[in-house]
Amino acid sequence: MTEQVLQPVAEVRPKTQFRIAELYRKSQGLLLNLLALFLGLGFWTLVTRAGVVGLPGPVGVAERFVELASSGQLFVDIGSSLSRVLTGFLLGVSVAVPIGFLMGWYKTARSLIEPYVQFFRMVPPLAVIPLAIVTMGIDETPKIFVIFLAAFLSSVVATYQGVISVDKTLVSAARVLGAGDARIFLSVIVPASVPFILVGFRIGLGASWATVVAAELIAAQSGLGFRMQQAQLYYELDTIFVSLITIGFLGLVMDRLVQAAEQRLTTWQERV
Repeated sequence: MTEQVLQPVAEVRPKTQFRIAELYRKSQGLLLNLLALFLGLGFWTLVTRAGVVGLPGPVGVAERFVELASSGQLFVDIGSSLSRVLTGFLLGVSVAVPIGFLMGWYKTARSLIEPYVQFFRMVPPLAVIPLAIVTMGIDETPKIFVIFLAAFLSSVVATYQGVISVDKTLVSAARVLGAGDARIFLSVIVPASVPFILVGFRIGLGASWATVVAAELIAAQSGLGFRMQQAQLYYELDTIFVSLITIGFLGLVMDRLVQAAEQRLTTWQERV
């Protein structure tokens, strides 16, 4: 009887120790992130107070942030930029993933589509902005289109690379066990490609934010990029810093969300 009680306890103890170690690892990483943040703020303060460069300090930027937030202007700009990024990004990845799977799974489709994908990858999305504005006008359509293009090109290549990088041994083993093409694709190819796809999403998000800022600098009536352009005309450096920090923060949050999704969807993958 005593052995039967002690056996489950012995099984639970390693799991508990693993969870404690995992929590310690995460808390250690968070503490290092906070330390890096404070060191960066300290360095920024020292540089501005020493008068090395004529930039506003953290306190001045924080005060300007409160002013813009209190007036509601900052939230209007965030909403405009965020809606453009999300719309273009979601459209881009929703088209890129099926095409990437198509290119990776069928050699004929790969030969037909890949030259165009590689060609347009060499053309920066920012270079398409003037053409998009001339042909589509100055409303939301050209901005969303160039964001779509940036997200699409990053995600389609990542998805395609994920498919062709699947271990051929896994495919052969599935065929030996009697699996058909559809079963192999859904049970082997798709799960093995998920890490590549999510890396493409992360790259696409960065490209989307860079593209939307450039698009708003050229033709927009609101948005964080538009606000930086207006601040440049009146030499409002603190407003420029507020917009830059806001863009960086929003991009970081979105990147962490994709990372969290990656950890949930790829629990089978070994991590360092």
